[in-house]
Amino acid sequence: MERLSLYFTGPYQLEIREESLASPASDQVLVQTLLSAVSPGTEMLVYRGQTPPGMAIDDTIGALAGEFGYPLKYGYAAVGRVVALGSKVEKVWRDRVVFAFHPHESHFLANPADLMPVPDAITPETAALLPSMETAISFLMDGQPTIGEQVAVFGQGIVGLLTAALLAQLPLASLVTLDHYPLRRDWSRRLGAHATLDPARPELLDKLHHHLQGDRPYRGADLAYELSGNPQALDQAIAATGFNGRIVVGSWYGQKQASLNLGGRFHRSHMRLISSQVSHIAPRWRGRWTKDRRLQQTWAMLARRSLASLITHRFPFSHASQAYQLLHQNPQETIQVVLTYDQY
Repeated sequence: MERLSLYFTGPYQLEIREESLASPASDQVLVQTLLSAVSPGTEMLVYRGQTPPGMAIDDTIGALAGEFGYPLKYGYAAVGRVVALGSKVEKVWRDRVVFAFHPHESHFLANPADLMPVPDAITPETAALLPSMETAISFLMDGQPTIGEQVAVFGQGIVGLLTAALLAQLPLASLVTLDHYPLRRDWSRRLGAHATLDPARPELLDKLHHHLQGDRPYRGADLAYELSGNPQALDQAIAATGFNGRIVVGSWYGQKQASLNLGGRFHRSHMRLISSQVSHIAPRWRGRWTKDRRLQQTWAMLARRSLASLITHRFPFSHASQAYQLLHQNPQETIQVVLTYDQY
């Protein structure tokens, strides 16, 4: 049969190519894609040509083997329906709606072990948010927020918003978020932030400290998250963090460089910069946590509330180029963009 696949062919260039696809092997299934979510972080670095050449894409996901470079199939949030089974696959898989960490394409072959059945209570659109929610859970695990802490989150894209939504469920003293775009700040309030600020506003640091501290004696953030993808925001996070505070860096900057002021109060404040990335379980958790356990928790968090409303745009797969142009040129209009396929 033939399938359609999205290829990044160079900076700001992509093509949808028709490819031949074999029948499933005895231990495989054929998945027909319903929709796939576009990552506004890593995927836009690929689109803009800002990924480090020669770096492994993701050595924990079979569908993303290899190194960054063009042409490249990329993406990791596909939801589809199993439409054909190999001879050794249990019949229970037929017609199952499944999630896969897989690039954007209309059909793909997979081993059932690499697929996750979507729970009946979760819609395909909500299921497409699974990687972003898992990332948010990973950030909370690595930051270890605790009762009464003052927390700041820089960046309210889809991952930042989900991180804020999880943090809002905790008994924090204050939760302040920052983003340039009014649409995202509005959603941040709706998801539970106590205050949300434009990081470009005058006298930002004083206003941020005011909202974080209130009438409490500790000045600044106990915990800050840098999730904006903007290296300059990391310097702002350092300035906002209090003595012995923690800064979780969840952004991946690709080839963008971060110029940091570490010669001032950072050195004497005993701050900690924490690298956080979702592909692996952090060493401190591995005695009790596995990838499967964290994914189970991710499904539970997705089921708690309706999150499909965070999808602001849906583009037919044939118009994928328009989706990436929108994210590049007018990110202020977007939160989550998805590609839909003819059969959905």
